Amino acid sequence: MISANTTQALAATIAAHIEESMAAKKRILESDVGVLGRIAEIVVAALCRGNKILLFGNGGSAADAQHLAAELIGRYRRERAALPAMALTTDTSILTSLANDYSYDIVFARQVQAFGRRGDVAIGISTSGNSANVLRAMEVAKAMGLHTIALTGEGGGQLRDVADVCFCAPSRSVAHIQEMHITVGHALCEVVERELFDNRGDA
Repeated sequence: MISANTTQALAATIAAHIEESMAAKKRILESDVGVLGRIAEIVVAALCRGNKILLFGNGGSAADAQHLAAELIGRYRRERAALPAMALTTDTSILTSLANDYSYDIVFARQVQAFGRRGDVAIGISTSGNSANVLRAMEVAKAMGLHTIALTGEGGGQLRDVADVCFCAPSRSVAHIQEMHITVGHALCEVVERELFDNRGDA
């Protein structure tokens, strides 16, 4: 049995994490919020043209890529038409064959070559900003004429210099960076649905 004192201590630890996360998210509003507007503008414009969104990252960032692709293909809040989005993290045969036959560094770049088209948007997610396979994919995407967006942690790492636009979550805690990334991703889905479907009779 867990004692009442232990329960209170556990609850206090959880509360402290939530408070830290809330403080980190508030710092987004104190940083360059305009970068989020630029990201939204790029994504909305691409979808309006009929282009697609490619998302990729490793570990928790892979889960974020899949989560956001699902929100766009399915729905976020509104009943509406499906939107073209693709997480490059889900096909284990592609990932393992590329890693085995070539290198793990090219598992996303090769898929960008296969699926990307000029005018599409590549969203690379890396809490450090230095993931080699995300960097390689962003470089390939830019060379192919895709718009490149990075979601990173504080400072941006190498991705800051590669991407057209980089949102650097104002934290060095991986957990809080990931929490900010999904918050920003949800806000982006909200903007996309509002801009593409509100008052247009397309839902």
